[in-house]
Amino acid sequence: MAPSKEWMNLVNDRLNEAYQIGVQKFLDYALKKLGAKNKIRCPCTKCCNTDLGTRESIEAHLMIHGISEGYTFWYHHGELSNEPQSEFEDEENEILQYDTSAPDDSDDEIQQFINDLYPQFKGLDENNEDVEFPNTQNLPEMEPNNGAKQFYKLIDDLEQPIYPGSLVSRLSAILKLLHIKSLGHWSNKSFTMLLQLLKEFLPEGSFLPDSYYNAKKVLHDIGLSYEKYDSCVNDCMLYWKTDNGCDCCKVCGASRWKKDYCSGEFKMKTNGKKIPVKTLRYFPLKPRLQRLFMSSKTASSMRWHFDKRVDDGVIRHPADSMAWKDFDKVHPNFASEPRNVRLGLASDGFQPFSNSRTPYSIWPVVLIPYNVEPWVCMKPSNFLLSMLIPGPDGPGDAIDTYLQPLIDELKELWELGVETFDVSTRQNFMMHAALMWTINDFPAYGILSGWSTKGKLACPCCNKNTFSTRLTNGGKQCYMGHRRYLPMNHKWRNNRVSFDGTRERGVAPNLLSGVDVLKQVQDLEGITLTKSRQLKTKINHENRGDNWNKKSIFFKLPYWSTLLLRHNLDVMHIEKNICDNILGTIMNVKGKTKDNLKSRLDLKSMGIRPELHPIVQGDKVFLPPTSYVLSPKEKDAFLIFLKKLRVPDGFSSNISQCVNLKDHKIIGLKSHDCHVLIQHILPIALRGIVPNDVCEALTELSLFFKILSGKALRVKEIEQIESQIFVTLCKLEMIFPPSFFNVMEHLPIHLPNEVKVGGPIQYRWMYPMERYLYNLKSFVRNKTHPEGSIAEGYIASECMMLCSRYLPSMETKFNRLDRNYEGDVHNGGSLVFNQRGRLLGAGITRDLENNEWIEAHIYILRNCSKVQPFIE
Repeated sequence: MAPSKEWMNLVNDRLNEAYQIGVQKFLDYALKKLGAKNKIRCPCTKCCNTDLGTRESIEAHLMIHGISEGYTFWYHHGELSNEPQSEFEDEENEILQYDTSAPDDSDDEIQQFINDLYPQFKGLDENNEDVEFPNTQNLPEMEPNNGAKQFYKLIDDLEQPIYPGSLVSRLSAILKLLHIKSLGHWSNKSFTMLLQLLKEFLPEGSFLPDSYYNAKKVLHDIGLSYEKYDSCVNDCMLYWKTDNGCDCCKVCGASRWKKDYCSGEFKMKTNGKKIPVKTLRYFPLKPRLQRLFMSSKTASSMRWHFDKRVDDGVIRHPADSMAWKDFDKVHPNFASEPRNVRLGLASDGFQPFSNSRTPYSIWPVVLIPYNVEPWVCMKPSNFLLSMLIPGPDGPGDAIDTYLQPLIDELKELWELGVETFDVSTRQNFMMHAALMWTINDFPAYGILSGWSTKGKLACPCCNKNTFSTRLTNGGKQCYMGHRRYLPMNHKWRNNRVSFDGTRERGVAPNLLSGVDVLKQVQDLEGITLTKSRQLKTKINHENRGDNWNKKSIFFKLPYWSTLLLRHNLDVMHIEKNICDNILGTIMNVKGKTKDNLKSRLDLKSMGIRPELHPIVQGDKVFLPPTSYVLSPKEKDAFLIFLKKLRVPDGFSSNISQCVNLKDHKIIGLKSHDCHVLIQHILPIALRGIVPNDVCEALTELSLFFKILSGKALRVKEIEQIESQIFVTLCKLEMIFPPSFFNVMEHLPIHLPNEVKVGGPIQYRWMYPMERYLYNLKSFVRNKTHPEGSIAEGYIASECMMLCSRYLPSMETKFNRLDRNYEGDVHNGGSLVFNQRGRLLGAGITRDLENNEWIEAHIYILRNCSKVQPFIE
């Protein structure tokens, strides 16, 4: 039983002996209940159960700041809802004694989990004290509703032992077994084999399920479900709402159901239902957002941006950005409730099969709540899968057809909201949500925004004022007009020879607001979005003077046109493409270099750089050497540097494995390898190999991306790199041929402004999404139905992610040691190295040379605290 809480009323008289005794008994109770050896949550008025502390630090906080007055139910410290309170000292002491007849602590953890899962069955009386759960043995005479049935079923499983006489409940055992399966990536079959083996070991009459299928049934009431909507084979429409009863598409007339090619009859399931051609799997958003506040493990985090964020002028989180603050000014009613949720939307297609020549593309749509702490925000545990757009082909511009359920739910969350229970304050409130922006690579940018990212107007930021030139011989567009961003009196504006042969008189284009974009696409509302070539509305970009293909469905959100940043340029893919272009060109890789015969002929046709024009010698064409292409000897030096490169664990992959010294090639670089190369390694590796002007330009580009990728940024720093990137790109124009400058080399111009508006790029790039797609890919067990496999795997993973928050007594994704954890820190003594450390790989024993002995000896003398007083 819990100790008496009368001492909490003396919070304003903390020198009172009764208050001090109460603090000690509270700490004894919490440490016994949680079984914590080191740290528990601090309930003082300053920490509010968000920070961890030792017994000594929490005792000091409670004496200095006092305990939170509203924290009368100690659910963070192990108290159960039906646990009686003790009013006598001898009864309080009884709780500190070990009771062998009581269930283990894991059942208390699961009890708290059920409390958070079904808060509607736990009311508050007039004294703001918790009411006990209803007794499952005495069900009310009325037939319970579905929620009550699920609650009673979980309580029954919690009270039922795994076998007669066991201290472990059936629900607790199944939860932990399924959690280990999820953490260890076991197959369903291997898990079934384990259950069958355990049943043989357990006493007769055990209640352990005998298969993975039956184990999932037990947890059916914990996990959230998803909905299925059939769609047209040409992505013209969804069969939902009033169209749910249709058998064919209203747009193209295609059948909703699969047919047997031989007999022409509809294919049937075993239950006699027809099989649809395509099915969208939609995961409702409202119950998943509600659960974030219903869980005591996540509720307080949803207010981090308001309670814990420090506003000191440094941009560390999207809440520090102009977009967030401007949204609060434009929509003060939404901003007045800090628990309202800000979301980001990420989407991309992926091939679900590891080794398959058959093209197949599934498009998941993922939502990211931005209310939480920076170190939690972009982790998979914070991602909410919204829908799975079926393959085998990507949706293209018709993705708006599949986004309809999500947009409807987002509109409802904005206009009406949904009543939600906040377990941290133990109050109901109306929760609203808003979508801040989308995250996607450049092709997906065009699909979601409606602006085509191809052709002469490929830049969505410059819009109609995109400057590009069609190369006569290369046959592609190049984007070289970066002198427009320089001051009008800059000397490079009149330099025709070093650039494209013209004087620059243009000015930098202005960025369009959401209202301006809405005016441009107003006439595109209601066009037919379909894959059927006969019915698809054809847009003539030449006549329109822009690159719009459609009016995006996101404009149906009432606030979308007021956002400062609606779609993000992905820095991950921009860095990847720029790095590939640089390496391919300076290494003169066949098929990847931008310096070839066609590019030299383009120089000749533009009348610039005559020293690089091709020279005809009989039947052969000779290309004069350039300063930016490495000679064979320089390639050797560059590749040997990369081959011998050693970096800290986790800094990058083993880049030396990607180097082929024999063929002078670098193969197999991942996106993150390019990120590391362009920001850290390339300027050092090329120093002394390439001429100074080339090295200077590449170093400036490296420094630009390095500062841009910082976790903490200041507006002054961003403005500095914004003014410098114009000069850097102009330097690159004077070095590399025009064919080098595709749209990816132009996009860095707009990245600093997006950082000022949207905040750090770590919250708006595709790295977390790409890793998440890999996780979704691992869920595919049935290659005939990959979307169904992913949906079922995600539901199981979502359930285990939630349950693992309530299992602190075992290893979970939230408390497992870091990969590079090197042991506890030593306290006291004269040790130089205060960590034990651990070996990586097999150890090698050898004798130190004399100079190594001297260096080690000097290091110890300079770093040993016992010796410091004797050093002058």
